[in-house]
Amino acid sequence: QVRVVESGGGLVQPGGSLRLSCTASGFAFRFLDMSWYRQAPGKERELVAAVRSGSGTTNYADFVKGRFTISRDNDKSTLFLQMNSLLPEDTAVYYCKAVRQEPVVIAYWGRGTQVTVSS
Repeated sequence: QVRVVESGGGLVQPGGSLRLSCTASGFAFRFLDMSWYRQAPGKERELVAAVRSGSGTTNYADFVKGRFTISRDNDKSTLFLQMNSLLPEDTAVYYCKAVRQEPVVIAYWGRGTQVTVSS
């Protein structure tokens, strides 16, 4: 069982920055594919950014390219999402997802952290 816990959300003004963190325990972190999703009220959960295990390859949703940066620290079993130039439409609950590939593919989710962008 992998336990996933997000932190770092809060209230920020438009144009501001926040850094989200996600810790995953119970499995070797370096072997987990990690990603951030978000869900705004009344909308479906959507992928924000992802980083693969091993290669560290990243990919981003178009709506965050150039503003958000995903990174991971395998030694600290922690995933980060640096969010800059925040917009009101970035307001959502942000979820961390961890996926283990072996021996079977299983996805684990955190409970989310609220990000509110408002003046």
